[in-house]
Amino acid sequence: MNTVAVVDYGMGNLRSVVKALEHEAPSGTRVLLTEDAATIGEAERVVFPGQGAARDCMAALTARGLDRVLKGVALDRPFLGICMGMQVLVDYSEENGGTDCLGVLGGRVRFFGEDLRGPDDGLRLKIPHMGWNQVHQETDHPLWRGIAQDSRFYFVHSYYLEAGDPALVAASTDYGIRFTSAIARENIFAIQCHPEKSAAPGLTLLRNFMRWDGKE
Repeated sequence: MNTVAVVDYGMGNLRSVVKALEHEAPSGTRVLLTEDAATIGEAERVVFPGQGAARDCMAALTARGLDRVLKGVALDRPFLGICMGMQVLVDYSEENGGTDCLGVLGGRVRFFGEDLRGPDDGLRLKIPHMGWNQVHQETDHPLWRGIAQDSRFYFVHSYYLEAGDPALVAASTDYGIRFTSAIARENIFAIQCHPEKSAAPGLTLLRNFMRWDGKE
């Protein structure tokens, strides 16, 4: 049986992610919400969702021994990071005064700032960036199949990812600045927004992931 492990590190309600994946899964696929390192290590696919602060996320992963298993599974099977699960894949986050992250991909996570303003009207933008916004696809990736360019996805975040290599950037979004909203390399795809809350485009992305062989 094809298994998909959804990483549960004790922060946030992940049931909506599990339900969305189950809805889009091919017949015979089992979706497992788990914090067990062995179960994650044996799964054919791994989904790493998350919310909250980078420091708390890294502390929870380390306490459960999941930092090591995530670095391992990110090497060799379809791997999807969502929101905080995208941010902690890179080297470092400015959040909480600075937090070292998993370092699976190169990059840093930066704060939007207290005085972020719209480029057209100059009005101050609210932080966190919360609500629907366009995602502009920068690469032709299998997970974008069937999703129109500049489709709107649902975001909730105060920090944004700055990729260490421009080749990692799979999508970008405008919110006062143009920031990286998805990254991809080989078998890894990660996105800042919440596909499970993003209606048809988000569910299409999850459906594509459930059928993806991990090749760009």
